Amino acid sequence: MAKTDASKWKREKDTVSLMIALYCKKQHHTRRQLCPECAALRDYACLRSDKCPFMETKTFCSNCKVHCYKPEMREKVRAVMQFSGPRMIFYHPVIAVRHVIETKKEKKKRR
Repeated sequence: MAKTDASKWKREKDTVSLMIALYCKKQHHTRRQLCPECAALRDYACLRSDKCPFMETKTFCSNCKVHCYKPEMREKVRAVMQFSGPRMIFYHPVIAVRHVIETKKEKKKRR
């Protein structure tokens, strides 16, 4: 695995972990730790990311043609993303801006 692949994997896992933590803090009113449900979701998302055969070519799981999440976990992640996504600009602005830029680049490639 190349260094860029390793950093991409780490960045994706860090981002999803931050989004889940924000969701858990605001929705489940936790403080320093995730609730058991959100911790399980984070572990599952990181495991799926570790096992992804398309990491070299994709930007985000939502852009992938193959959905490797179980349907119920996919719905949970979707709820987290819908809640946390718009709020990321206030809590993690650099990550939010990077996400917007990468999404725009991905859309240009698809044309």
